[in-house]
Amino acid sequence: MFTGLSAFPLTPMNEQGIREDEFACLVARLAAARVDSIGVLGSTGSYMYLSREERARVLRLAMENAGDVPVIAGIGALSTREVLALAEDAQKAGVAGVLLAPVSYQKLTDDEVFGHFKTVCESLQVPLCVYDNPGTTHFAFSDELHGRIAQLPSVKSIKIPPVSLEPGAAEARIQRLRELIPADVTLGISGDPAAAVGLNVGCQAWYSVLGGLFPERALAITRAAQGGDTQTALRLSSQLEPLWALYREYGGSLRVIATVAEVLGDVSRPSLPQPLTTLQGDARKKVEQVVEQLK
Repeated sequence: MFTGLSAFPLTPMNEQGIREDEFACLVARLAAARVDSIGVLGSTGSYMYLSREERARVLRLAMENAGDVPVIAGIGALSTREVLALAEDAQKAGVAGVLLAPVSYQKLTDDEVFGHFKTVCESLQVPLCVYDNPGTTHFAFSDELHGRIAQLPSVKSIKIPPVSLEPGAAEARIQRLRELIPADVTLGISGDPAAAVGLNVGCQAWYSVLGGLFPERALAITRAAQGGDTQTALRLSSQLEPLWALYREYGGSLRVIATVAEVLGDVSRPSLPQPLTTLQGDARKKVEQVVEQLK
């Protein structure tokens, strides 16, 4: 399951709650495109801004609209107690796997993070993907910690931060991790601009923000890389450079992709939970120009 394209849709919402019809449409589109899995309640899905009850509704809608495509659910929360409750909810909803990031208020130690994952894994009947996202959690995994956690029986994938765009350096990074983790634990790349490179040098999955809104484009890159056509994967990714430039300019993918979704009319405005906002003014005009350019 933790291979190929895992597409992460937005959770469109305003201060009155989740826009359920819009979320259902996003998930149904991914299912129709035949992505390899659908990742809900990740960073793109604004999971840390949702209550337990709201997360449960997202899970229900995802399962109702995903068809036979596996659903992976984020279960990250501040305390292990909360994560265990969210893991129970996800498993009861029927998800195929879970995604866990070590989010915190106090800075965590390596031993605390290992204990967190160990306790959660002991409660699971579905496989777990380790979510390594220092940009949002402010926790940096060491390779050694990845090696320890990857030995836990429920762990079947690691979602790693972007690799270098230089293929040699990227391949060396993947090789270092691969030497520390079991063969049945996949490595998945995040960070859309680095996805083609990551897939070309040995990542087995792409955990994709782009795929949550443009599954066909992301699938084309993924399938080219899976088929060994490295040049086509890189070429298709380079065609999206105007979008990657927006990611770099505006501090990541969430605000950009949510703005794109608003511009296209796929979600209503506003679509992010306060205090987050989509791009406005001149920044929004840049997004509109890129959308028109990439059509």
